[in-house]
Amino acid sequence: MVVRQASSRGYLFLFLQIIIFAMMETTISAPVSFTANAIAEIKRLMNEDGFDSTKALRVGVKGGGCSGLSYVLGFDDKQDTDEEYDVEGIKFVMNQAHGIYLMGMEIDWHGGLNARGFTFSNPNASKTCGCGTSFAV
Repeated sequence: MVVRQASSRGYLFLFLQIIIFAMMETTISAPVSFTANAIAEIKRLMNEDGFDSTKALRVGVKGGGCSGLSYVLGFDDKQDTDEEYDVEGIKFVMNQAHGIYLMGMEIDWHGGLNARGFTFSNPNASKTCGCGTSFAV
């Protein structure tokens, strides 16, 4: 029986490629983005005395509101159906099913006297309400 050296090297090379591929981390980009102002405000909230560090920042939607759906942004327990993301050092969770409503959304923070709070710019919203937290797709 004749064994070719080239074949052995070929199998070894393929084996090493498979090992390297298996060791690579898959990076999933976050479906939503945060402005610098939003990141600063979230970090400020997380650094306040009494903050429960066991909670995760939750981004999502729920039924209700003037237009049919409302945004969810707050600290909550991670659930089994959640995906976890990291944006500039802020870990947040989102129910997998909510991605269809929130993909591409930008969350901003306004700290002015007249318009104070988080705002949501959602390219998937077909209409929004004057309150700024309710939308329809």
